[in-house]
Formats: sequence, C-alpha cells, structure tokens
Amino acid sequence: MIDSIIQQDPQTPQKTSRRATVMQVLPAMVTGGVERGTVEMAEAIVNAGGRAIVVSAGGPMVHDLTRVGAEHIQMPVDSKNFFIMRKNATRLVNVIKQEGVDLVHARSRAPAWSAYWACKRAHVPYITTFHGTYSHGNPFKRWYNSVMTKGERVIAISSFIAGHMRKIYGVRRETIRLIHRGVDLFRFNPEKITAERLVKLSTQWNIPDGVPVVALPGRLTRWKGQLVFIDAIAKLGRRDICCLLIGSDQGRTEYRKELEKRIQHHNLQGVVTIVDECNDMPTAYMLCDLVVSASTDPEAFGRVAIEAQAMGRPVVATDHGGARETVIEDQTGWLCKPGDADSMASAIEKGLNLSAQKREQMAKQAKAHIAKEFSKEAMCAKTLEVYNEVLSLDA
Repeated sequence: MIDSIIQQDPQTPQKTSRRATVMQVLPAMVTGGVERGTVEMAEAIVNAGGRAIVVSAGGPMVHDLTRVGAEHIQMPVDSKNFFIMRKNATRLVNVIKQEGVDLVHARSRAPAWSAYWACKRAHVPYITTFHGTYSHGNPFKRWYNSVMTKGERVIAISSFIAGHMRKIYGVRRETIRLIHRGVDLFRFNPEKITAERLVKLSTQWNIPDGVPVVALPGRLTRWKGQLVFIDAIAKLGRRDICCLLIGSDQGRTEYRKELEKRIQHHNLQGVVTIVDECNDMPTAYMLCDLVVSASTDPEAFGRVAIEAQAMGRPVVATDHGGARETVIEDQTGWLCKPGDADSMASAIEKGLNLSAQKREQMAKQAKAHIAKEFSKEAMCAKTLEVYNEVLSLDA
C-alpha cells in the first residue's frame, strides 16, 4: 500500500497522517504501452488507498482512467512549444497546490519538463520513468532528454535502459530503480479466449484452416523490421503458412506501399498479409503458432514478447535491447541477429518445426516465466514501493 505521509501538526508534538495523492503526467491518453501503464498504476494507487490524478491532453483512454477510479485533468502537456511548456508548469503548480498533490510521476519528455519546473516551485518530489533510448545525437537532444533523469528516483523499464542512462547521461546507480513492464495476466490468459472470439478474428483475417500462423505485431514503421520479416519468410520458401503483419501504418502510407511491393517482389501474396490494428490481441496471439518481434533498433523493453509468452506462444525476437531480458533461448523462444533475414528465417523454421510435445513444454515454460517475472501486479507493487520510498524521504 501507499504509505501515509507523516506530517507534523504545529500545535501538538504528535504526528498526524493522510493518504498520498500521486499525479502522473504524460502527453495524451491514446493507445500505447505508456498509456496502458499509466492506467494500471492509477488503478494500483486507488486500490492501495491513495488518490490518483493523471494530467494529459486527453484521448480515448481517459475513459479507462475513470473506470479505475482515477481523476483526469486535461492540459496541453503534449505541446513541445517552449512557451506553452512554461505555461503548463504554472498550471501544474496550481493543480499541485489545489489538489494537494504529494508526488509527481512524469512519463514523457515535454510534459516532464513542465512537471520538473512545477515540482521545483511547489516543493514536491518528482520521479520519472525512462521509457526509451530517445534520439541523442547532439548536445541539445541530450539536454532535452536529460529531464527524464532528473527524478529523485528514475525508473528504468529494463536493464538495457538502465545501462543506457548510466552511459549516456551519467545517472548514478543508486538513483535508478529497475522495474520491468508487466503484462495483465487476467486479460492475457489462454483459458479466457472463447471459440467465438477465435472464429470471429480468424474469419476477419481470412486465415485458412490447418496452416501454421506466424505473426509480427507492431505499428508499421521501418525500425519494427517488417521488411526483414518479409525477406525471412521468402527465404523459408514455404507457401503452406499464413504470415500476418498486425499493426496500423498511423499515416505512414509510403512505408505501407513499400511493404506491399516487397510482398509482391517475393511473390508472397496470399502468404504474407497486412491486417491493420487489432483490438483483441490476446485472441490474435492464440491464433498464432509463432510470434515474431523483428525490431532493427533495440526495444527499450518490448511488450510483444511477454504478451505472446503469457499466452503460451513461442517467440522469435532480435538479439538486443529488452528482448535479451524476456526471452529464454530454446525454452520460451529464440533470438536472432538484428536486421538479418537469414538468421530470422532459421529461428522461424525452428519454431515451425517444433514437435507437439516440445511446443506444449515451451508453452508451460513461457507462461510460468512471465507469471514469475513480468506480471502487472509485480510492476505495480514495485512502483508503489518507489513512491513510498520517495514519500518517506520527504515526510
């Protein structure tokens, strides 16, 4: 639980206490891992007896915050305009004072700067979660990113990110708290997937009966490695499989056209299909025999790998970034060389050639692995511990 904040009553020597109010700040409540984690932590704060406030520019996931008992305050914190960021800082100071905020947790750079300035002025503790490597090729970029390292505690979502922060920004080890992202094991539970859901999605995607299904979930953007995946499937030389690219192009129409051309170039029409965004990923994973994460750049963490394993599905992931911490070689999946279609094809072939006994064994190992190391409950509990740690320092 969130510890009570101990406050000294000036009239008496006896200490009084009240529950903590935690304010999370992020650009907007749209679909994404950061947003989902924000909702999960808001729910954990409320369940622990605290008060959860989220400040963002709004979006469809505000409804999810309301559902878990959190409060949302709309503010243009998604803006990267310096003058708006400074105005947001003043607005956040007012929110902190009016709502009695005890701790601010920033999750993205532009709103983090506003939150950092506000916390300095309002004298409340400030922590951050470092969610990605961010572009850091010049001094200005490194300065801009550095706000994510200014928290009294800085949460790293993987050991890879913790090492990155130490190397690029010189963050002290004692400031960093490693908390892997977690998967909702209630939602990602094979036993909860009904035949109706499977049939509906299979029909929607026109998946043929009796063929192995290989999927690469992820938005259509170059660094997610869809082109490498298509090349790897071509190298397999098989037409008795169904391969799905699950994800929206989010306006990257030229890249989507490039993917379609690559599919045509390899004569893989009917083998590789782009199926756009999916709102029922647990069922999508259940339809698969193998799930691939093909990122050419290191993933800060990579939710696909843990979600697929939670559903008992073997994974192929590229051998860098967070995947090294989530995939156990030949027990829950395989790692392949980033950007290497030959290496990926070899790993995919291993997954497709599993015996029924080995597949069942890997499914059990994968589910146990995720339940032990990467549950939502563990992520939330560890984050609450960080909140308590910082609150106790300022009590």
